Amino acid sequence: MRINKHLKYALVLSGGGAKGLAHVGVLKAFSALGFPRPSLVVGTSMGAIVGGLYACGMTPAEMVHFALEKFNISRYLDSFTFRINGPAGKFFQAGQILGNLATRPGIDSGRRLLDLFGELTKGKTFDQTVVPFRCNAVDLAVGEETVFSSGSVAFAMRASMSFPVFFEPLVDGEHCYADGGLSHNMPVFIARNEGFSRVLAVDVGRFSVRSAGSIKTLPDILYRSLETSLQLKEERDRQRAALTIHVADESSPLDFDRKRELVNLGERTIFEHEKTVTAFFSPNPIVRAAGGRFRECGAG
Repeated sequence: MRINKHLKYALVLSGGGAKGLAHVGVLKAFSALGFPRPSLVVGTSMGAIVGGLYACGMTPAEMVHFALEKFNISRYLDSFTFRINGPAGKFFQAGQILGNLATRPGIDSGRRLLDLFGELTKGKTFDQTVVPFRCNAVDLAVGEETVFSSGSVAFAMRASMSFPVFFEPLVDGEHCYADGGLSHNMPVFIARNEGFSRVLAVDVGRFSVRSAGSIKTLPDILYRSLETSLQLKEERDRQRAALTIHVADESSPLDFDRKRELVNLGERTIFEHEKTVTAFFSPNPIVRAAGGRFRECGAG
């Protein structure tokens, strides 16, 4: 099947915590298959991190190397208690969490992650990216969604991933930014508002039924509560992409120890349905559902 190498399309990457590492595998597969680079990248939360790095010029191969060989989430958190394993670590961590929740707006300040993003993006602003980039966050001060299109890319990435309780909101003057997934975990509307009719979305945070016994800890309950609320909201007002790729995984969005499996899962999902994805890039695409992982939404 012929690929339109000059296709103008937008790539939208969902949030999903650790599951967002699958986006790295998706981009790796896109590169291997020779798919054209998107004309716009849009992301939320973890999708904003991967999308922002890609937009700033980080190649899929470089992202895979960093994610698998260099990245350890505990190195970029404030407190040593997050880096202690075993019963002792859990004991100290529990005490720290309770103390932080009583005195601070989040368990972790996110300062180290902001520094990391600044380093990886080389301090680029939105007008310096290789690929145009957009991401969203929720301004808790005014109760409105913000779409970032100017200023520091690292700042916008950090704002978009400010998941409540886990990370402090990113305060900027009168603004108080929290995770973009609170409003739109799959912000296809941003691409539509930018004038794109051909939109490819990658959903790593698709809602799935879980056993009651798997929802045990406070983080699990908090994340699942927000996940359920967002799922109900998105069913009401979600804008559809021309093609949505669902990367199915039942693990916790907090399980960063599975980074290799998640990157491989994203890559494997694309290769398993290569014909369907390739059809999106053809001059006259006919996009059909395949294997239960893709939703037919029409081709724009």
